[in-house]
Amino acid sequence: MQRRDFFKQTGGASLALGAATLGTKAVRADTEHKWKMVTTWPKNFPGLGTGANRLAELIGEMSGGRIRVKVYGAEELVPAFEVFDAVAQGTAEMGHSGASYWKGKSEATQFFTAVPFGMTAQELNGWLYHGGGLELWTELYAGFGLVPAPVGNTGVQMGGWFNKEIKSVADLSGLKMRIPGLGGEILKRAGCTSVNLPGGELFVSLQSGTIDATEWVGPYNDLAFGLHKAARYYYYPGFHEPGSTLEAVINRTAFEALPADLRAIVLNACKVVNQGMLADYTAHNPVALKVLLDKHGVDMRPYPDDVIAELHRLAEEVVFEIAEKDAFSRKVYASYRKFFQQSKQWSNISELAYLRARNLG
Repeated sequence: MQRRDFFKQTGGASLALGAATLGTKAVRADTEHKWKMVTTWPKNFPGLGTGANRLAELIGEMSGGRIRVKVYGAEELVPAFEVFDAVAQGTAEMGHSGASYWKGKSEATQFFTAVPFGMTAQELNGWLYHGGGLELWTELYAGFGLVPAPVGNTGVQMGGWFNKEIKSVADLSGLKMRIPGLGGEILKRAGCTSVNLPGGELFVSLQSGTIDATEWVGPYNDLAFGLHKAARYYYYPGFHEPGSTLEAVINRTAFEALPADLRAIVLNACKVVNQGMLADYTAHNPVALKVLLDKHGVDMRPYPDDVIAELHRLAEEVVFEIAEKDAFSRKVYASYRKFFQQSKQWSNISELAYLRARNLG
C-alpha cells in the first residue's frame, strides 16, 4: 500500500513536471520572430550576398526556427546605401553591409572596416575580439539604436581596374574613380576624383566612361561582375583595404526583445560566418584570378614603388586628420594604433618572414 501510494505521488509529480516542461517548450517553439535583413549587395552575390544568406540560414538553424530571417538584396526593400538608416528606424531588424559607408554618421565608422596600409584580416579580428575594438564599435552604434557585429572579411583586396597605365603618381591626376572611405580620400589627394557607387552599378559606369577606374573587392567578386570586360589594367595590391570587415547591424529594440539564449545565438552566428567568409575568399580568389589571367588575358600589374610610397605618405596624413576630427574618433584610433603596433611586430617575424622564406623555394 505504501509503495503504491509512493508511486502515485511521485508519478503525479513527474507528470506535472513533464506537462510543465512540455508547456514551456510549446511556448518557446510557438514564439517565432520574423526578421528582415537588408543588404548593400546584389541578391545572392558571391561572397558578400551569399555571406548574408548564410548568416540568415545559420540564425534559423541555431535557433531551431525561433528566428526566421528573410534576406533582401540591394534595392529590393531599400537602396544599397540606406541599410544603416533602415535598420535604425526599424524598417528591418537587421542589415548586412560595411561600416565605412556610414562616415556621414561618424568618421570613426571607417576604422571598423579597413584602414589603408593598416591591419590585415587576422589582425583586425584580434583587435575586434580581444583588443577592445568591438566594445568601441558597440559604444558608437548604441547612439543610433543599433548593435554591430563582424560578419566576414574579404582579406587583402586588389588595387583596382583602370583603362590607363599607372606609371607614376601623375597618372592618377584627373581620373574619376569609384573608391569610397579612407581610400577615396587618399586618391583625392593624389589628384583623383573619388566617387561612391554601389557594386551593381560599377560595370555600366566603367563601360560607359562615367568613371575611369574602380576598385571593388578582388578576383572572386570582380570576375562575377565582369569588370575585366570594361577595363584593361588590373592593379595590385589593395593598399586601401588590406582586410575589410563586413558588418551586421541589428536594431537594438528588436535585439533586446529576444530572450537571452536567442541574443546569444544571433551574436554567435555572426561570429561563425565572420570566419567562414574569409575562408570563402581564400578559396575562391586564386581560382578566379587564374580565370582572369589565363582565359581572359587580363593585364595584371603591381603599382610602381614610387606610387605606393606616395600613397602611403598620404594615407598617414589622411588617417591622422580623420582621427582628430572628434573625440570618439581619437579614442578609436588610439585603440586601433596601439593594437596595430603590437601586432605588426609579431606579423613581421611570423607571417611576413614565413612568406619570404616560402618564396625562396
